[in-house]
Amino acid sequence: MSTLTDTYTLSNGVEIPKIGLGTWLMDDDQAEQAVRDAIGVGYRNIDTAQAYGNEHGVGTGVRASGVAREDLFVSSKLAAEIKDYDAAVQAIDESLAKLDIGYIDLMLIHAPQPWNDFRGGNYDEGNRAAWRALEEAHQAGRLRAIGVSNFLEEDVQNIIDGGTVTPHVNQLLVHAGNTPTDLLAFCADKGIHVEAYSPIAHGEVLDNADLKTIAGKYDVSVAQLCVRYVVQLGTVALPKTANPEHMASNADIDFIISDEDMTTLQQLHERDYGDSSDFPVYSGK
Repeated sequence: MSTLTDTYTLSNGVEIPKIGLGTWLMDDDQAEQAVRDAIGVGYRNIDTAQAYGNEHGVGTGVRASGVAREDLFVSSKLAAEIKDYDAAVQAIDESLAKLDIGYIDLMLIHAPQPWNDFRGGNYDEGNRAAWRALEEAHQAGRLRAIGVSNFLEEDVQNIIDGGTVTPHVNQLLVHAGNTPTDLLAFCADKGIHVEAYSPIAHGEVLDNADLKTIAGKYDVSVAQLCVRYVVQLGTVALPKTANPEHMASNADIDFIISDEDMTTLQQLHERDYGDSSDFPVYSGK
């Protein structure tokens, strides 16, 4: 599957595979096996976070994969609650130790606010402090690229105005049914590459009639259509699964969605995340 070896190039020249494995809601043991399975399928991009509590398992899976470290791209995220320079420095050290893979290819600030105040108060100063810690680790070669996640335009601009490095990445909730067109355009204008997490909307769009109809035109599954959609938007797709068959299927997207269908998908409004609506990123804020 050539899509798994296809890459985008970040603004600092670092290459990032177009499709990666998300590991949210996996414990250490499950994450270790999922990472090993994904790398066996051909994945070279693995995404984790301090908040997931599985960095140790992800690192173990990477080391046990049999694939050279330099051929893999591993991301993690600074916990959203960390809005302090010293705490950020310590947390970066902890992620590097837990992963134990030498360096991290990409590290992000997980959210502009702590999860218990998501889209709430102003944490501009704290984000600039955390960003300074990421910049220093990046300059030291411990992090190959740095970025943010769930940051809106004003949050990104705060980092740009207060830092010396423009974020290389903004990881966002992007899927057919939720396409933040203006934010995507803003990031593109600033040279910030977007990663799309939950490209299958946490599985809640699999029964969507409109998506089923369009997927049928290409003789693919709804999941494959959704992954292809975000890749065709120019974003990195991060579908989450621990099932090796689904891993392979999600990456089997060697087809092109027509311009007409891309427009339809971009205009689709489908943001019912079922039981997952309790999570801040799915709450509609």
